[in-house]
Amino acid sequence: MLEKDIQRVRGEDPQTILVGHMMTPGVVQIPGDISVTEAASLLERERMPCLLVKDTEWRFGLMTPTDIVKKVVAQGLEPDDVEVRTIMTRPVQFIEYDRAIDEASTLMMSTGTPILIVTKENQPVGVLTARDLVLSPKRCTANISATISVLEAEGTGIAHQITITQLSHAGASLVSPALLLPGSRVILGFSLSETMSPFTIRGTVLNNTILEDVSGAARSVLSTPPLVEVQFLDLSPADQSRIKAWVLGQLPPSLSTS
Repeated sequence: MLEKDIQRVRGEDPQTILVGHMMTPGVVQIPGDISVTEAASLLERERMPCLLVKDTEWRFGLMTPTDIVKKVVAQGLEPDDVEVRTIMTRPVQFIEYDRAIDEASTLMMSTGTPILIVTKENQPVGVLTARDLVLSPKRCTANISATISVLEAEGTGIAHQITITQLSHAGASLVSPALLLPGSRVILGFSLSETMSPFTIRGTVLNNTILEDVSGAARSVLSTPPLVEVQFLDLSPADQSRIKAWVLGQLPPSLSTS
């Protein structure tokens, strides 16, 4: 039924990419009083990017693998003794399935959240992540030299040289020799051409191919630098437009008009 509704809306404007096309269907909902151990097992079994925590009738939160690693494992806590409600991420941002994907991108950038719960008539029907947007069709392969630095409590950290391998107005994939933790706030600096003024963009690290899994067991370090995905934050409409125009200029005609 949902797919038919999406097709109907898409038929009204075939150029519009809708949230419903990009989301992961289904939402796993849990109460706030279950243990982190139970939540972690559910995350692994359902292979979902997050769990929707319904703590009370009007109080919602999200449980993600990053919450478990940073708020439980890294703090040396016992996941059996920690209730989900104490570490869930709030507030939850919702968006209707038939909204344009650009609206979702704008909502993520303005709120700083990498996950939206997709609804149909106020009922949860799917999950949309920043990674879905970063990997959206209007994205091109690149080989752009750039710098990245982590925002720390005392200021900006050391700038590292990295290479952007894929770019869209929502985010970028990059190869970095520096270890970047999921959830880290970063500043990315790069230029797209000699005639275009350089970009200085804030972002959030979404993942890193060598980081630990939900259980906290470290994976072996790869011999090549890891691929990192970064979601852009607070990107101005002007900068969004500049990156969109550049990306469209790099794409093959068949993709740039899709």
